[in-house]
Order: sequence, then structure tokens, then C-alpha cells
Amino acid sequence: MRLFRPLALLCLLIAQVAVSSAGPLATPSDEPAQARQALLDALATRPRDPVIAILALNEGTETTDFLVPYGVLRQARAGQVEAVAVQAGDVTLMPALRIVPDTTLAAFDARHPRGADIVIVPAMHDERDPRVLQWLQRQAAQGALIVGICSGARVLSQAGLLKGRRFTGHWFDRDDLRSANPTGRYVANVRFLHDDGIVTTTGVSASLPLALTLVEGIAGQARAIEVAEALGVTDASAGHTSAGFALSAPRLWTIASNWLAFWRHETLAIPVSDGVDDVSLALVSDAWSRTWRSQAYAVASPTSSGHITLASGLQLVTQDRQALRSAHVVKLPPDTTAMARFTQTLDAIGQRYGQAERDIVTLALEYADASR
Repeated sequence: MRLFRPLALLCLLIAQVAVSSAGPLATPSDEPAQARQALLDALATRPRDPVIAILALNEGTETTDFLVPYGVLRQARAGQVEAVAVQAGDVTLMPALRIVPDTTLAAFDARHPRGADIVIVPAMHDERDPRVLQWLQRQAAQGALIVGICSGARVLSQAGLLKGRRFTGHWFDRDDLRSANPTGRYVANVRFLHDDGIVTTTGVSASLPLALTLVEGIAGQARAIEVAEALGVTDASAGHTSAGFALSAPRLWTIASNWLAFWRHETLAIPVSDGVDDVSLALVSDAWSRTWRSQAYAVASPTSSGHITLASGLQLVTQDRQALRSAHVVKLPPDTTAMARFTQTLDAIGQRYGQAERDIVTLALEYADASR
């Protein structure tokens, strides 16, 4: 979902109630299968060892949108995957975590003058950053497959890449994307959609099925199945039910009351060490940080020197555990899959804050929660 400062988001949420009550466009029942095959067909035209740039805006890039495709593609050994930041320095992931990117736009361009084969664009704090938009336009012109995850579709829209195309996006962005792209067509009930070199997805939770489909198209079905089983993913299809993802008065009240009751807000500490799974950490920290009552931080021992290495090889910037010693500790359950950790986190949120909070988190992530 698009990232906002809390007060601005609250105002926009209130304003959005009236427009979000309109239902999404109907989608033919075979659209998800066609959407998945269209993406696989597009990937079949790419090099077998593609150069994949996962783009990051240093000032703010969505946590799961970024870490999930990076972690999944690296785990699958699918392509030459690089975390590419706009400029040198750490990247603030939102709503949680901080990472050290692999390279910068300038350094990437110097090493890959012909451009990337695939560019993945997460949601960003500033969807209008001219450095990002100009770089995406050049990459698209050079023939890269451009993938906008969740509100990354808004970045693609600002770059003019959705004009005349079919697209999807996070439910909250639906009307803005339609308005900004009158020659395009919004498509509901699909997790991801390819049209003429541009891929868009629904909310944050679409990052996993999208990433696994990329693995299948690059490294083959057997590799995709292997990785999906390791992650605990049982459905990587493009099927999605868009109905039900909308704001309502009770949901607005939950958000507003949580934001205003700042004395109830708490800090959460997630202990991490070298080799922690990117996908698990992303899903758990993202979910806890979307309750409007808690903020999650990754903490490590003082001997880590402020950094640990994720399973993908990416460097994570950590907090000193001693500095957050009063925080509530949330441990990643051992010996289980990323999806199991995620669903256990939703259960824990419901138990700690109530089912209304769980509902808000799944709404923000556009996740089809079985408890709904």
C-alpha cells in the first residue's frame, strides 16, 4: 500500500470511504489463468540468466514489496538479482526495517549499459521522484520488463507506463489509477497482470505469488515448486477476490482510535542474527507495524556491529538489543515456513490487540485472510 505520514493517511482514508464503496470491474473467470500464462510467456522471451534490478528509494520503500522478491529470487538462484538504490547510503524500508543496497542507479548503469532485463518497483514514499521516473522510462525504452508491486503501480503511472495498458493495483489506489490513466483499463480479481512489457499487482500480499511466478518463468517449474514448498506457499496463482477490500466506518474508527491513542502504542523487538530469512522477517515486521499500535524493529547483539546478513546475502541494519530492552519481544518461530510465521503473526495480533486490528492489517496487505 502507498506509504504516507500518519496524519495525511488518516485524512486520505476518511476521504476515500465514499469512492471506495464502488465495486471493482467484473473480471472473466478465466482471466487469472490467462494473466499467469501471459507473464510466463513474457518471461520466456528474456535471457535465461536475466539481470534483475529491484529498485529502492532511499527515503522510503515498502518492506515486503522489496524484500520478498529479492529473497525469493535469490533463494531460487533465478537471475542476477541486485538491490539498486537511487543513491548511496542505507534504504529505509516502510513500515519497518532498514537495509544496505547492493548498488546505486549510477553504478548499475555503468555495469549494465544495455539496461536490466527485469526491473521490480516496490511502493515508494515518493512516487514522483524524478530520478526514479526518468530511470524507469529509460529502462522501459531499452526493453526491460517493468514490474510494479502493490502501490509500485503508482510509480509506473507517474512514469507514464500504464497509458493504454490493462493494469491492476492495490485496492486503495484503484480510483486514482483509473483517473490518471483514462486510456488504460483497471482489471480486478487478478493478483498480477502483464500487458506489453508492464506488470502490475494487487496489494502487498501479491508479492509472493508474483515472485514465485517469476522464478518459474526464469528457472523452471520444478525450481518454483521447490521454493514454494520451502516458503509454505500453497497457491501462487493469479487468482484474487477483489470484493471486500474497502474501507468502512468500523475500520476507519479502529484506525483513528489507534492513531489518536498514542499512549497505547508500543515498540516491538524482533531478535535476528546472520542467516535470518528475508521473507519471514519482511512479513512479520510488516504485519506488526501496520496495526497503528506498534512499530517493529530488528534487534541484534552488540557484537553484530549494527549489521547482520540476511539469508539472501543482503545486509540488514539492526538496532542494539540493549537500547530496546523494554520493548515487547516478538520471536520468529523456529523450524517453520515463512507463510506459517505470517499466519501465526496474524493470530498473535488478534490475540494481543483484538480481531479488529487483525482485520486492519489484512486489509492493508490486501491479504485474503481465512478468518475474515
